[in-house]
Amino acid sequence: MDALHAAVAIILAIVLIIRFKVDPVISLIVSSLYLGLAAGVGLTETVEAITGGFGDIMAEVGLLIGFGVLIGSLLQATGTFADVVALIARRVGRRLPYAMSAALAMIFPSIYVDVQVVLASPMARQAAPVVDRRHGLPWLAGAIGIGIFSGYVFVVPGLAAISVVGLLDVSLGRYLVLGAPIGLATALITTLLFRLMLKAGLWNAAKDVDPDEVEHPDHARHEAHLAAGEARAAGTSGGASGAASTDPDEEVDAVPERARRLPLIVRLAPILVPLVLIATGAFTDLAGDVPAVIAFLGDANIALFIGLLIAFGLCRGTLGTDSTGDALSSGFRTTGEILLITGIGGSLGAVIGATGLETTLADLFTATPGTAVAVTVLLAWAIAAVLHFAIGSVSVGAIAAAGVIAPVVGSTGVDPVVVGLAIASGAMFALHVNSNFFWMFKSLLGLSTQGALKTLTLATSLGALVSLPMVLVLGFVV
Repeated sequence: MDALHAAVAIILAIVLIIRFKVDPVISLIVSSLYLGLAAGVGLTETVEAITGGFGDIMAEVGLLIGFGVLIGSLLQATGTFADVVALIARRVGRRLPYAMSAALAMIFPSIYVDVQVVLASPMARQAAPVVDRRHGLPWLAGAIGIGIFSGYVFVVPGLAAISVVGLLDVSLGRYLVLGAPIGLATALITTLLFRLMLKAGLWNAAKDVDPDEVEHPDHARHEAHLAAGEARAAGTSGGASGAASTDPDEEVDAVPERARRLPLIVRLAPILVPLVLIATGAFTDLAGDVPAVIAFLGDANIALFIGLLIAFGLCRGTLGTDSTGDALSSGFRTTGEILLITGIGGSLGAVIGATGLETTLADLFTATPGTAVAVTVLLAWAIAAVLHFAIGSVSVGAIAAAGVIAPVVGSTGVDPVVVGLAIASGAMFALHVNSNFFWMFKSLLGLSTQGALKTLTLATSLGALVSLPMVLVLGFVV
């Protein structure tokens, strides 16, 4: 009966979110309450499980999520990400789709997915005819889609990645070391396969591009911003791209030239330094005795806080106090939403644990020794894929799947980091029309609904399938 009640609770959350448009936080709390009460956990014990689960997951990832979002917000304010996009566009030419997917997967995960697509889409529309006159736009659109979500789920500090790490209580350093190569490979291989599908006749510009699509209100502004960045990267004088504008909105969004004058590698230090520290700590830990200083600096919370301090210093020194405060305020607003839904995912997992359902679920994840890894990885992947497909959010799907699986992950005999990567892989599957990101993506890239399905939905589905064998192989190795 516990398994039946758990299934009803998950279906209840999905129906509330999809059919009745209830916020995921409310839906997951309702489902947790139903499961605890229906399974006989008890009134007081259900409340304790919900609050305790929330607190436990906040202790694991609360600071990580907050620091990561704030770093991204500060770097966005300094124009760092826009200049990275402009530099890539200038340097790689026709290989732009591969460069874009790789950069979005490996460099950009510290900022939220909506911001990534706003930054990348204007450049994609401008560069499409140069990359490929017939298929440039869909190829770049697919590359952007898979690059964003490969980084989001596989690469630290992608928010879905951090959430899964916390819910499954795995080492962030190990997830970084093992997940980043899978994320990069997934982005590049999927971009190649998508290109082959376009050559086979997938795209029909007459139906897949919407010439009357209303662009995102910030689209023109970002086009001008990126064009200015390209001019700077090419050596155009700062005066020509600076004070000439008379558009007050553009003046508000303009980034002072003193921020641009810093070398790009310096402006990326808030991302690169934490990643180096975390990776160093992880590799040292694998080798054995870890010096106290390396263990301290390699701790994910400390490493990301160091990155935040660097970002704050760069932003304060180049933009001033007021602009830095505005960037932090924007980051705080995003952080609150993400922390709440992540914490509620921990609540659901705690209620599942309180029901004793782990014994029943453990049987589902147990097989003969030769197939235990494959069964566990495939089940974790399928649960995440189904939840994402139904709910329409990669992060919520991953969090819900991790919440369901976390109570039994220790009994599967499979390394928890592999289970986490399987969840990440499945959570990418088939991002489609029930996602707000889908409609933003469609509008920014000027696609019809059919065109968005052929690019974003197909690319994320391919990415989920491409990454699954890599996770399976990893499961037999670690």
